[in-house]
Amino acid sequence: MSDRPKGRGAPQRIGEEYFEELYTQYADDVLRMSYFYLGDRQQAEDVTQDVFVRLFTATPVLEPGKEKGWLLKVALNRCRDIWRNAWMRRVVLGSPAMELTPAPGDLDDRMERREMLSAIHRLPADFRDVILLHYYQGYGISEIAEMLNIPEGTISSRLSRGRKKLEEILKESGISL
Repeated sequence: MSDRPKGRGAPQRIGEEYFEELYTQYADDVLRMSYFYLGDRQQAEDVTQDVFVRLFTATPVLEPGKEKGWLLKVALNRCRDIWRNAWMRRVVLGSPAMELTPAPGDLDDRMERREMLSAIHRLPADFRDVILLHYYQGYGISEIAEMLNIPEGTISSRLSRGRKKLEEILKESGISL
């Protein structure tokens, strides 16, 4: 029997079994998104740890099937806090971007991914968040809208405007699409 919190009502401390289940299932996703957002493995690991400590101590009542959304929303908020730090922006944008996945071959592909990562990091936070959630985590517009508590039309608009802004940034960098 799982020790998941049942129904609504008074928040309950998440049991160890349910916590371990969520950690096993979603820790890599939280780490991957945090790493992509921050560009620093150690900071991404810290964010991942913070997210799961908060899960264990904050006693959220999680709706079945929406646990990943809650975890990623907490991770995004934590990443935003770190990203707002001016020192962090200078260090990350001034250093070579690290790869999310090992490069299977071609140097051109690695350079394109590096440029794309750098360009995404230069997007305003509103655009960066929805692009990360939609294209790199695979969430649909309605899921992102619910997760961020923003109307679906706003999410669609941010995706469209974010893609246009990303294209401008890439063109400025001399990369054609």
